[in-house]
Amino acid sequence: MASPLLPLPQLHAFVVLAEELHFGHAAARLGIAQPPLSQQIRRLEDKVGHPLFTRAPGPVALTPAGRELLPAARRALTGLADGLAAARAAAEGRTGRLRIGFAASLALTVLPGLLRTHRDRHPGVHLDIREMTTGPQLAALRDGTLDVGLLREPPEHDDDLSFRTIMEEPFVAVLSASHPLAARHRTLPPAALADSPFVLLPREAGPGLHDRITTLCADAGFTPRVTQQAVEWQTVCALVETGLGVSLAPAAIRRIRLTGITFRPLPATTPRTTVSIGWRSTDESPLVRNLLATVTA
Repeated sequence: MASPLLPLPQLHAFVVLAEELHFGHAAARLGIAQPPLSQQIRRLEDKVGHPLFTRAPGPVALTPAGRELLPAARRALTGLADGLAAARAAAEGRTGRLRIGFAASLALTVLPGLLRTHRDRHPGVHLDIREMTTGPQLAALRDGTLDVGLLREPPEHDDDLSFRTIMEEPFVAVLSASHPLAARHRTLPPAALADSPFVLLPREAGPGLHDRITTLCADAGFTPRVTQQAVEWQTVCALVETGLGVSLAPAAIRRIRLTGITFRPLPATTPRTTVSIGWRSTDESPLVRNLLATVTA
């Protein structure tokens, strides 16, 4: 019994000859001599078990078997071409799904521009965007449920993850409009907040950022008296607005529009918060590689 598997080079030669109906023209189009073309067609006819072309007398023409095979041969070649193109696109990171975590405050700064630029460069990539605080992002990166994280204050060393700094951002003091310090001069040293209760993110939401803020306070000579906690900066600001305390926060949150709060910059010498992109150190995905290239462009 003849094998049902037809070699693709023979199918290609068959389709070209079916379109040209001339051995010389078809051979020239294929870039081969006529004898190898004739051999390819003969081998294909042996596979099919019937002639595919009439040869003499008169011009070359498709037989009934040839006419029946032609559409299937074209589909096979088109399918292969499409498959090769899809494989190349996936290998080059031009298609696929990229899962990106981001800290909510970064939606006010780097995130929109980064996503816009990356979509312009790689429109075939589906971006799965997930809002998460830094602590859960680190866990999701480690367990593979995130590909990339945009986060604040990553750990200084992690055996499983790599980080690249995107930007550094100053802190601001967050006060209710009725707080006595709200009427003071524009720059506010952290020490001025020593006697006020604090509203802060819980440490598990962002260990690095939480520690950075408490270190700022320690460097100013006090330990913040945390009386309220909230996972999102929007909620922190809302609690400050009600007079439940003050906070230190990344400067991006000044874009949160609440009429009852005031933001005051800290002295220029105050350490800043670091914004980084993180990924699994062993991840060699072209999707991740392309996003890193967008970040550093």
